[in-house]
Amino acid sequence: MTQAAVPEMVPGPDDRVGAVADELAIRNVIARIAHYSDAGELDDYGALFTEDARWEMPGVPVKRNRGEIVAAGAERRAAGTAGPGSATRHLVGTTAVTVRGETAVADSYFQFYGDTGGTPVLRQMGAYRDCFRRTLDGWQLAERLITLG
Repeated sequence: MTQAAVPEMVPGPDDRVGAVADELAIRNVIARIAHYSDAGELDDYGALFTEDARWEMPGVPVKRNRGEIVAAGAERRAAGTAGPGSATRHLVGTTAVTVRGETAVADSYFQFYGDTGGTPVLRQMGAYRDCFRRTLDGWQLAERLITLG
């Protein structure tokens, strides 16, 4: 006689509401990172990352903490390649979020446009693999791995 499989517990209404709230909060962090990168204050941008956040993109030195990530944003702004007045925009979409307790992973595609004051030009596109951590300040980005293409 074979033993019947034990069905997985179906989350109750309160669990589902919490899961949806977590997913929406994470999606908002992803959107705010793009918004603040383009037009926001660097302090607001930095607050979306954990202190020990890691940022990895091909061809760019790895950033190993919030301070380095914010400093890189300031460098891009000073060079006029991103940020207010640069006529650039980050578009992020096709995002899938998986929450597991106090951590989460989100996979998204991105496009980075220049010359947005006229006829926009696609400068980069690729994918983000984002790892999040729930903190006392809410969900924050702990790691972003960027692939191009």
